[in-house]
Amino acid sequence: MSASPVKPSAQPSAQPSAKPTVTEREARQVAEAAREQGWRKPSFAKELFLGRFRLDLIHPHPLPPTEDAQRGEEFLAKLRDFCETKIDAARIEREARIPDEVVGGLKELGALGMKIDTKYGGLGLTQVYYNKALALVGSANPALGALLSAHQSIGVPQPLKLFGTQEQKDEFLPRCARTDISAFLLTEPDVGSDPARLATSAVPDGDDYVLDGVKLWTTNGVVADLLVVMARVPKSEGHKGGITAFVVETASEGVTVEHRNAFMGLRGLENGVTRFHQVRVPAANRIGPEGSGLKIALTTLNTGRLSLPAMCVGAGKWCLKIAREWSAVREQWGKPVALHEAVGAKISFIAATTFALEAVLDLSSQMADENRNDIRIEAALAKLYGSEMAWLMADELVQIRGGRGFETAESLAARGERAVPAEQILRDLRINRIFEGSTEIMHLLIAREAVDAHLSVAGDLIDPDKSLSDKAKAGANAGVFYAKWLPKLVTGAGQLPRSYAEFKHEVDLSPHLRYVERSARKLARSTFYAMSRWQGRMETKQGFLGRIVDIGAELFAMSAACVRAELLRAQGENGREAYQLADAFCRQARVRVEELFGRLWTNTDDVDRAVVKGVLAGTYTWLEEGVVDLSGEGPWIADATPGPAKQENVHRPIR
Repeated sequence: MSASPVKPSAQPSAQPSAKPTVTEREARQVAEAAREQGWRKPSFAKELFLGRFRLDLIHPHPLPPTEDAQRGEEFLAKLRDFCETKIDAARIEREARIPDEVVGGLKELGALGMKIDTKYGGLGLTQVYYNKALALVGSANPALGALLSAHQSIGVPQPLKLFGTQEQKDEFLPRCARTDISAFLLTEPDVGSDPARLATSAVPDGDDYVLDGVKLWTTNGVVADLLVVMARVPKSEGHKGGITAFVVETASEGVTVEHRNAFMGLRGLENGVTRFHQVRVPAANRIGPEGSGLKIALTTLNTGRLSLPAMCVGAGKWCLKIAREWSAVREQWGKPVALHEAVGAKISFIAATTFALEAVLDLSSQMADENRNDIRIEAALAKLYGSEMAWLMADELVQIRGGRGFETAESLAARGERAVPAEQILRDLRINRIFEGSTEIMHLLIAREAVDAHLSVAGDLIDPDKSLSDKAKAGANAGVFYAKWLPKLVTGAGQLPRSYAEFKHEVDLSPHLRYVERSARKLARSTFYAMSRWQGRMETKQGFLGRIVDIGAELFAMSAACVRAELLRAQGENGREAYQLADAFCRQARVRVEELFGRLWTNTDDVDRAVVKGVLAGTYTWLEEGVVDLSGEGPWIADATPGPAKQENVHRPIR
């Protein structure tokens, strides 16, 4: 089933198409068609955005089966030993490359197959323990965490697990479990979060497809043996066409890794530019039907996104350890800096936020394992919140360390101090706010899911393409829905002083849960008011939608923190301390939520739009004077015209 060599005499039935030209509306329609339409299972976060605080969906906190936990703990012990004895993080940073023997050692441990079923040679770990493993490896070196995550969370194993045929699973999963590294190729030089403009083509030719195009930022692409490639199949007789997913052998003729990219962080990352020129791929390597590529990608990311907050949790734990140890020995004005309120507040933020991030991650992961709930919003919130808060925690650590936080670990060691790579973790974490959906895109994606119930009943009212009869019908349906829904947003359990009493112990968390319940109803009312006010223009109010999502993220994190604290108390594992951390986090989060609620209606969005128009029109070019531009010459976006490779192939399989 692997890709076959190019047959010199074979000619594809159609030539590669040029990059599609699409309108904003067409691009939105493509994205809408790719998202999962129905809600067959309950969703805590979806209910939260609708003003319904369904604590019963997450409490009591779900737990993994004993045998899964035992298997996971046994692997974590082996992995920890490997990380402590075989990984030289300073060398990876210095040489900007993961040594082959480290990758080989991870293969021997079975780390490539953590999420792959045991019947295919994998370890069969749960999502919970897979994420714990990523947090551990990521703390040893984030580039290693990215390698394992890209391979298993979005590379070949996960799409095949969800959508592959039995023949594809039998062919590729044993390889992915032990020997072959995989990568996921969607982005192109001029296509990021707008896949409607995807230009890489897959032209049907007999029993094959012929791939042509260029892919950018192919994490693992430089060393990968197998690729998941998204390409556009032209519509023709017998072919539905559309964006389609394929498994491609990197060693196939016509596949060229043209460049290994270098970044401000994750210096060991094997990320490159890959060109496909007349690459023949058997139809048997197509994942799912034609046109289902984006749906496959989005569904894969529902749980795949949890790998990023996993590594953010690991970063938070490390930041807390360094902050604690350093601030206890560094003295200013006669006492440790930790005892100065300005520094102490930063340490409290790191500790409380790390606790909450782990609570969000473990809860979302366990719900993914149980498969009782739809976690598409929870996973997206975990990615969004984890990446943003981890960056803030790392920034605070650098500030706590002062000048030493800005100094490299190598320089610190050279002058006789502990080699603390604080500036490195700041650089390494920065990409998480962009990886697998930037913060801005995540805001829009989550907002779309959050208002799904409204669009389901009232969407036709604001759709300019709908007829008057359709709008009349939608108006009737909306009237019925809102007549039942709106009254429920007036009062709730959050106004009863004894609600959630099971969370009242030495430290009382019940007021925070009552606050979440009240705020969820307020959030839902705010969304309804906005839809009534802006109607069809709602989708352009990205500032408002981003704040709505950020409020929901804080409320979700508060809920998870309280539920985790109660779990630890019931288990007798640092329960009192967990309650203290949950209380601190909820108090901090409530301050942020109140600020966000205020900014829903009092903000500078209109002024900002006016300034942006002026900037683009050149109105303020005088402000740019007095500096030297070091950006050099060259196009803003590299040429990605299909054709044969003109550069050396830097593909470097690890064996």
